[in-house]
Amino acid sequence: MRSCRHRRGWMVGWIRGIFLLWILWAIVPLENAYSASDFEYEKSNGGITITKTKVRDGDVVIPTQIESLPVTTIGAHVFLDCTGLTSVTIPDGVTTIEEGAFKDCTGLTSVAIPDGVTTIERGAFNGCTSLTSVTIPDSVTTIGDGAFAHCTGLTSVTIPDGVTTIGPVAFYGCTGLTSVTIPDSVTTIGNGAFYGCTGLTSVTIPDSVTIIGVRAFDGCTGL
Repeated sequence: MRSCRHRRGWMVGWIRGIFLLWILWAIVPLENAYSASDFEYEKSNGGITITKTKVRDGDVVIPTQIESLPVTTIGAHVFLDCTGLTSVTIPDGVTTIEEGAFKDCTGLTSVAIPDGVTTIERGAFNGCTSLTSVTIPDSVTTIGDGAFAHCTGLTSVTIPDGVTTIGPVAFYGCTGLTSVTIPDSVTTIGNGAFYGCTGLTSVTIPDSVTIIGVRAFDGCTGL
């Protein structure tokens, strides 16, 4: 009888343990556990463009592949107004971050931009007020209009040697930005590119720059 009761007690304990694990699995999401089902997407030129997402907050790792095709583009306004988003890891296969992709993600503190990205389009990170630093990879050639405008928490930015154009209002209103070094590859600084960067105290402009747009550094009262 004692052995029978012992076995019965062990079985009850085992069942309770499995049930508890099942409850925990059901109510506690796995960090960064995102798959194709969390995104809407389109196939184009042998790659995937993310067009919409169900993900609204937390730390997000965008999948490298969907349906065995590489994710190459983060589409326009995909994460628009995702104020609960705190960090984003973009896969190496991505070449383009489209217009407003992360616009007004006010909780976003860090983003890893991979080496394959060549274009950061208009307003891609506009209004990401919690973003404190950005490293733009060497592969990027164009920083689009207003790409980092109103990123008031941004204190430093590294512009790589591959960039040729800093678009109009690219860093407009980045009041926390204190210094910026513009590489020899840049030929054009667009209209109002650093307008209203009141914290800016130092700028190095190389001889390669042939066009400095209207009011490019207007309102930079610290210069």
